[in-house]
Amino acid sequence: MLEDDFGREVSGVRISLTDRCNFDCVYCHNEGLGDTRGPMDPQDGEMTADEVVRFLEVAREFDVEKVKFTGGEPMLREDLEEIIRRTPDEMEVSMTTNGTFLPGRAPDLVDAGLERVNVSQDALDPKAFAEVTKSGAYDRVMEGVEAALDAGLDPVKLNMVVFEKTAGYVPEMVEHVAENDGLQLQLIEYMPELTGKPEWAIDIERVHGWLEEQAEEVEIRRMHGRRRYWVGGSAESGEGGMVEIVDPVENESFCANCHRVRVTHEGYLKGCLNRNDDLRPMGEMTKPEIRETFRETVANRVPYYGEYMVRGDDDEWEINDEYIEA
Repeated sequence: MLEDDFGREVSGVRISLTDRCNFDCVYCHNEGLGDTRGPMDPQDGEMTADEVVRFLEVAREFDVEKVKFTGGEPMLREDLEEIIRRTPDEMEVSMTTNGTFLPGRAPDLVDAGLERVNVSQDALDPKAFAEVTKSGAYDRVMEGVEAALDAGLDPVKLNMVVFEKTAGYVPEMVEHVAENDGLQLQLIEYMPELTGKPEWAIDIERVHGWLEEQAEEVEIRRMHGRRRYWVGGSAESGEGGMVEIVDPVENESFCANCHRVRVTHEGYLKGCLNRNDDLRPMGEMTKPEIRETFRETVANRVPYYGEYMVRGDDDEWEINDEYIEA
């Protein structure tokens, strides 16, 4: 398993299969690339199934254990089941989706090898949901969650981006997962540096504090050092709802526990979701080219995302005061 200069082994990869999406969420940063979504029809620039699988075969050579497929909306790929089926058997396969295409396809995805799914859901009210996602597909998403559970994808993790427009919906979402078996909640900190609306950001520590008060049990996730809040139950009993916060903004410990590299839908490797100055093409996607680019990407990972940390005159990493002030 490859390790970067800061002792982080790369055990997972996150692959965007397309930048197309049938939603238009107001907070979207399209896997850190910005809002680049184009026509809904398949685009020439998207990696083919063969290219995706070839990359995964190389990643497995470096003992990568997990792959998460994302988009855009990955289920707009008609060959998604094929890609999952051809993923190396030793790799755990998960996916992040808006859920609208899960009804009817969830069983086939599980048969192909999908093991876990995250479904984006930012509100439990159709009107509020539509305001955030610019979509009228609320009922379809709810059906998708049920379809995933029925197909055996248990638990289903709901992704909720927490910012000014959604923060008020957090309590009912927490109650929702606590009362419904098979659901978990992942609250994702809004990233203003990627979306250009800093006024929408909220203090995520207030959410941590509120959850501390609500939780019967708080555990620390060993891999990432994240806190898990159990509401209405406990990890031992398996009852109640588990809530986890993903809070990367100016969070050194978050980056210190990052063990993933990313692949864009066009086949560029990047060492960090939040950076685009480190994109590396994999040539014609031959295995030797992929191996070389993978090694380079891991070797050039930085300790913190963006320009939060930069190299100083002595070539040591230091906090970039200009970035913080901006």
